[in-house]
Amino acid sequence: MKKKLGLMVTAMLTAGTILAGCGNSEEGKSGGDAKKDFKVAMVTDTGGVDDKSFNQSAWEGLTKFGKDNSLEENKGYKYLQSTAQSDYKPNLNSLIRQKYDLVFGIGFLMGTDVETVAKQQPDAKLAIVDMVVKGDNVANITFSEHEGSFLVGLIAGMQTTSNKVGFVGGVNSELIKKFENGFKAGVKTANPDAEILVQYAEDFNKAEKGQQIANTFYEQGADIIYHAAGGTGMGVFTEAKNRKKNGEDVWVIGVDRDQHEEGMPENVTLTSMVKRVDQAVYEVSEQTAAGKFPGGKVVEFGLKQDGVGIAPTQENVKEDALKSVEDYKKKIIDGEVKVPKTDAEFEEFVKNLK
Repeated sequence: MKKKLGLMVTAMLTAGTILAGCGNSEEGKSGGDAKKDFKVAMVTDTGGVDDKSFNQSAWEGLTKFGKDNSLEENKGYKYLQSTAQSDYKPNLNSLIRQKYDLVFGIGFLMGTDVETVAKQQPDAKLAIVDMVVKGDNVANITFSEHEGSFLVGLIAGMQTTSNKVGFVGGVNSELIKKFENGFKAGVKTANPDAEILVQYAEDFNKAEKGQQIANTFYEQGADIIYHAAGGTGMGVFTEAKNRKKNGEDVWVIGVDRDQHEEGMPENVTLTSMVKRVDQAVYEVSEQTAAGKFPGGKVVEFGLKQDGVGIAPTQENVKEDALKSVEDYKKKIIDGEVKVPKTDAEFEEFVKNLK
């Protein structure tokens, strides 16, 4: 999948088929054998680099790029961790002062700060994941999270035995609403009678809050919970594992990475919605090092580009559910099914199911 996505994105960027954003930017000055002198870095959001989710995936992509290009960690590639939102701007500026050729802001929460820094530092090259901001010197990386969430929703709708499932979100926002509404659409497509519980923790780094919400949902009869909550989602796994030890048949659907290991040793991970942040970070780094920085543009990764999908670990997913996933994946790519992103689109989607 990595190879396929890499080829797709390279073609997209080279052919100019990425969506135009806010104008054209000057191409990067590096190229040829200049990769050895190229420096790239990232700023995490408050979830941290070891969140087992979004930030960790980005760092894995950056680490792979660094190693593939013989860069030295902390010199050729590095990260700065944010413990509060007030760290975003200072961390971005710090990396620019350290002469990093490309600086990633990981997560939509950094949008305002990336835009501000881009204006203040017009010669810097920045990239932001999960947000679109103005600036010819900013590359915008987005994903079709609703499409991947639809697929895991199908699985939840088909495999729930209680007819009740849950969704735990991090911060209630346009981005996380894409996860929620895509998931709900998939559940309802597979199982129109299923009840879906939804709650937001309003934080991506509070495992105890995630565990509390999961406890409430499982007590209310949900047997499968999908989380899109970063580090907060680790609490959902904790609650599920505790209940599995006591003989309860409950499951978690992970997010961003294949979170099978987070469900062990109790094996509570039903599946995960993978979002290839790692490969997106790698590809934009590669393009920038080659002098093709996609500044002022939006690069979107969806099902068609293998940018989202279900995790390769599928031992707990039934064959009929996997078949349904493949059938609907094709329908979505072919345009036969339009997955909702917003609450209004979801309501319309459900009406059309009847």
